[in-house]
Amino acid sequence: MADEKNVSFKDMPYERPDLEAVKADYARLTEQLAGAESFEAAEGAFLEKDRLDRHVQTAAELVYIRHTIDTRDEFYDAESTFWDNAQPELQQAEDAFKAALLATPFRARLAEKYGELIFAQAEQERRAFSPQIVDDMKRENALTQEYVKLIASAQIPFEGGTYTLSQLTPFKRSADDAERLAAWKAEGTWYKEHQADLDRIYDELVHVRDAMGRKLGHEDFIPLGYDRMGRLSYDRADVERFREAVVSYVVPLADKIFRAQAERLGVEYPLSFADETLTFRSGNPEPCGDADDVLEAGRTFYRALSPETGAFFDMMLDRGLMDVLSTEGKAGGGYMTMIPDYDVPFIFANFNGTQGDVEVVTHEAGHAFSYYMNTDKVPVSLSMPTSEACEVHSMSMEFMAWPWAEEFFGEDARKYRYAHLAGAITFIPYGTMVDHFQHEVYERPEMTPAERHATWKRLLGIYMPWMRLDGEIPFYAEGEGWQRQHHIYENPFYYIDYCLAQTVALEFWAMSQEDFAGAWEHYMAYTRQGGTRAFTDLLAHAGMTSPFDDGCLKGICERAAAWLESYDLTGID
Repeated sequence: MADEKNVSFKDMPYERPDLEAVKADYARLTEQLAGAESFEAAEGAFLEKDRLDRHVQTAAELVYIRHTIDTRDEFYDAESTFWDNAQPELQQAEDAFKAALLATPFRARLAEKYGELIFAQAEQERRAFSPQIVDDMKRENALTQEYVKLIASAQIPFEGGTYTLSQLTPFKRSADDAERLAAWKAEGTWYKEHQADLDRIYDELVHVRDAMGRKLGHEDFIPLGYDRMGRLSYDRADVERFREAVVSYVVPLADKIFRAQAERLGVEYPLSFADETLTFRSGNPEPCGDADDVLEAGRTFYRALSPETGAFFDMMLDRGLMDVLSTEGKAGGGYMTMIPDYDVPFIFANFNGTQGDVEVVTHEAGHAFSYYMNTDKVPVSLSMPTSEACEVHSMSMEFMAWPWAEEFFGEDARKYRYAHLAGAITFIPYGTMVDHFQHEVYERPEMTPAERHATWKRLLGIYMPWMRLDGEIPFYAEGEGWQRQHHIYENPFYYIDYCLAQTVALEFWAMSQEDFAGAWEHYMAYTRQGGTRAFTDLLAHAGMTSPFDDGCLKGICERAAAWLESYDLTGID
């Protein structure tokens, strides 16, 4: 099917596979690999397994995309439930193949041709699975879907209208103080009204994940969580050291940024949650025009950036591989995923007329471009690296768009550059806090919901001391805002990946300020590797510094502080 190069997304057919037949195919290929008497026979089973993986993944992704576009669609809702139950069973079938792969006498020749990483990954994936946890995995999937549907169902009354969470975002960033505060209160009220369900869902998720970790021989979920994230080149101790550097270097700079913001806005410090989101008194930078204009500005940017990026973005637009409008029933957030049978990525987003729309066109398209450049990798798992490495593609692409900021923002381009860099710095403490919170939660799974809220509130004082926790805004100002962060529910331990990637992206930003062409060469050197190496090895081979290296965050903060202090904001309120 991969030869159908011009199929539009809407024309990609979906048919539920016969689960038993697929499992039988995996079993047959496992037997072929285990019984192979020549390298050619072993490689043949390996390659046929890759083709089957691509086909199964394509079917699952089509369901995922179409279900998140409209969670009310009964057909794709049912198919989503099918896949939630099927995936753990397929993982069990794949586990047997991985065991045969690790045991084959032709391992050395396969590693020579396809890389040693596939074997390290197979060992890690086997550590993260056992038939004992299949039912727990199904329960975990069902609970995360319950959370997704709850968030997607939000209908928030505000100023005579009714809005989804995404649609309310522009009001939460309004330059009108009263409107902005009212929007935050309206959203906080919705979360408070549903807090019993939010507490229950997460409590069940924590306990089912803790049970899986223990069944696999761990004291808690955390080692399993790290294995599920595919971490092979750093460990928990490295993350803890990174956290310490964030508190030492990034939090003080972020605090300085927010003190300056309070002064610009003429509001008291510490900031309320409603005031933290308003960077300038005259309003945050806004994109020029509507969604179509933002996408066309994206086309201009990518065509100018390089021949590869131009061809990529033209394809995304021409084949309908983006769904970006915020609509009723649509799941929240944004993502990129891949459709392997067609060698294409897909971008999902919720445009709402804010700066975030542009960041989708750069961020999610950064992910998509990396896959576009690596569709030839075999097996398919090597086309994309682990998530922290993937986030480097996206967050760095945001900075590569700076020379074209006028295309996206017009007169607000100066505002955007300042807000974007300041936001990149101030995000890192928040993202690190999300990770720290999850470590504490899974270390003490017996915590009550109230104790989890208290933990978040305490960590806010460490990582975000500029926030005022006075209870004025329901939910948020009571220290409960972690429940809006869907990664905490859906993808445990993912969030530090954004912080590690943001650190590397800031390296690319600093490099681009001195030599843009050179920075792009390093970016492409990083991207062309796909997922053929672990995170820190990818960085080393592209001539970049690891976020875990001593002095990395310190140097970045010094460079960013100098830029922000010298940046001319004359004429901008």
